[in-house]
Amino acid sequence: MEVTLRMYLIVLPLAFLAATMDAIAGGGGVISLPAYLTAGLPPVEASGSNKFSAMFGSLLATIRFIRSGRMPYAPALLAAAGALPGSYLGAELLKQVSDQWMLVFLLFALPAAALLLIFGRIGDDPQPMTRKGLALCPAIGLVVGFYDGFFGPGTGTILILLFTGLLKMDMVSASGAAKLVNLASNLAAMTSLVIGGKVLFQLAVPAMVCSAVGGYLGARLALIVGAKLIRAVMVGVFCLIMVTLALEYFGIKI
Repeated sequence: MEVTLRMYLIVLPLAFLAATMDAIAGGGGVISLPAYLTAGLPPVEASGSNKFSAMFGSLLATIRFIRSGRMPYAPALLAAAGALPGSYLGAELLKQVSDQWMLVFLLFALPAAALLLIFGRIGDDPQPMTRKGLALCPAIGLVVGFYDGFFGPGTGTILILLFTGLLKMDMVSASGAAKLVNLASNLAAMTSLVIGGKVLFQLAVPAMVCSAVGGYLGARLALIVGAKLIRAVMVGVFCLIMVTLALEYFGIKI
């Protein structure tokens, strides 16, 4: 596929915005995946390119949390260990579905992910980590990793909700753990999709740079800007992209 200036103008700024949002509140894929679709990529190739670019944003956000000393290593590493095979299997399943089926799925699944961002509630009663909680971490990583490999948007938010709701982690620790798990998940899914030739590198590499800068910036802003504001901006941009995607799906060119 030939990459045009229009594709760059759509994907690059939104990849930066998505990574910034994702580092703060999770759910950046709700913006970045529709951006690739709006640019004209087939659904599976859009998912592969999105995984490639998003992984580097997750990497810098994870490094930022590690340097801050707020990374809860035990639950994060256990969940990441489950996410690696889960995400790879999800990406393998993704490669087997048709582009038309995947597009229909996305038109229903993306709004569902946006609703999760709007109505998701973060736990406010943190408690010390228990052995039972640690035992749940690989299962959480496996299930959410599979979801991330097959679909993706909202993964960070789902992880934060599970870490705070089931494991009673505080918000900052849950966010740090989610970054490491999301990084592992993106790496596994990206490996599968690169092997399958589902990444448009001419577009994904520049988007990777934008995503990396956005992820680092977002991790710094996490302690300054409120998550509610970030989610509001994210959902607003998402709605604009979804309108564009729906119009093009029904043959109305813009």
